[in-house]
Amino acid sequence: MRLTTATQMLPELSLGRLLQLPGKRTGVIRDRLATLAAALELQPSTVDDPQSTLAAVEDRLADPHPDEVWLTIAVLTAALPEAPDVVRAARACRTEGPGPVLSRLVAEGWLRRQLTGEAQPAVEVVSGEVLVDLEHTSRTELATGIQRVARMTASRWARDHEVVLIGWHPGQHALRRLRVHEASRALTGSARGADTVLADAPETVVVPWRATYLLPELAPERERTYRLLALARFSRSRTGVIGFDCVPISSAETTDVNVSEAFANNLAAVRHFDRVAGISEAAAEEYRGWRHMLSAIGVRGPEIEAVSLPVEAQAPTERALAEMRERLVIGTLPVVLCVGTHEPRKNHLAVLHAAEVLWRRGVRFSLTFIGGHSWNSQRFDAGVARLREAGRPIETLRSVTDEQLWAAYHLSHCLVFPSLNEGFGLPVAEALASGTPVVTSAFGSMAEIAADGGAVLVDPRDDDSLVAGLAQVLTDPERHGELRAAAASRPLRTWDEYAAETWTHLVEEEVDRS
Repeated sequence: MRLTTATQMLPELSLGRLLQLPGKRTGVIRDRLATLAAALELQPSTVDDPQSTLAAVEDRLADPHPDEVWLTIAVLTAALPEAPDVVRAARACRTEGPGPVLSRLVAEGWLRRQLTGEAQPAVEVVSGEVLVDLEHTSRTELATGIQRVARMTASRWARDHEVVLIGWHPGQHALRRLRVHEASRALTGSARGADTVLADAPETVVVPWRATYLLPELAPERERTYRLLALARFSRSRTGVIGFDCVPISSAETTDVNVSEAFANNLAAVRHFDRVAGISEAAAEEYRGWRHMLSAIGVRGPEIEAVSLPVEAQAPTERALAEMRERLVIGTLPVVLCVGTHEPRKNHLAVLHAAEVLWRRGVRFSLTFIGGHSWNSQRFDAGVARLREAGRPIETLRSVTDEQLWAAYHLSHCLVFPSLNEGFGLPVAEALASGTPVVTSAFGSMAEIAADGGAVLVDPRDDDSLVAGLAQVLTDPERHGELRAAAASRPLRTWDEYAAETWTHLVEEEVDRS
């Protein structure tokens, strides 16, 4: 809720008078005020003398720095502010004085919690630590795409360094530490064995201040990104993000309604971050093009470096092989695998068309899609249903475990991945690392990955090219053998190496703030 809205709905409140009243509510306010004073390194900074603490805070905010105003709002309201809130409050401190502003901030914090029915939380200012935001990854067991990258990377950061795993409170107004089962899911893909990951954490609001904030996943939500924008500008924290791609901008026609707008909001926040680690040279180049535009608004933008994702293979367990053999393999038919969500950018309609053309020619194989449904996937669903009615050997699996995914790679004759735009194309790298030939697009990160061998490159916008490429690996045993041998001899790059390099770029390398 906006500061101005809260002010209109509540009578003028004197924070000094409120601190004199007994009760649990006043105790929470005293605690927050003491937390704020301690973070600002003021004296006194204990709840034993709240009036002196209030006087010290008011004196500090008489001619405030915007960073300190941001911290004040975050602590007293138990919510991360947006940038306009900071500007308004800083101006009000100079014109009205800090007293009325602090009173309104306290009123705003209480009003928001009363309207949502939430309990009044404690506030923890975290300084000097590395916070890793895994809001989405902690809520899903999906093993592909962004969640796979975030999980594989964050699990190694947590293993090798001291980190604080965080997510967001409902409504995405404030950060919090992840609960045990959320941390387990974020790091392993499963909520099992949670007691071995982290001790349980109370629902305390976490405010980063002179800390390091890392975002290894995508944050497209408006409430989240607008608060991250202000955090990056005002929290005096080092900030870093993994840059997956700029597809919603460069290939907007392949995304759903409002996706491009949401991603643009994400970029509005990222422009104030210190570092971006692009997952490929192609992804980094997209971000560099975007950063070049920022000079028109007087913003320098983040330092951008390509830290390419790994191509590490994982040997599947015998159990996973047995499970996936039963689900995928039909007699002696070669398995053609396609991994990824069913959004238009993945070009799965073209895969369905190519498969039907080859089936009509008498080529024998089965086709399996692994990946969740996504925007504009209705035509894909209809196409699959039509082919099934025609008796074609086609299967779709929405979600599989990591072990099952690696088993699928090993059991497949080839992977087909003719995407129109990818920041990296992780299934391409993983299939090749498993020794499985790939049919993929002849540009961008996919061609970048394929350069070391094992892939047939096609024009994903040309149906004949895709049909010919897929036919090559299905009907020419000698060519398939050459591709498999080339895939097996590719240089390997591990997740350990990737996690270490992203950590160095985002956390350890010196940031030029000039």
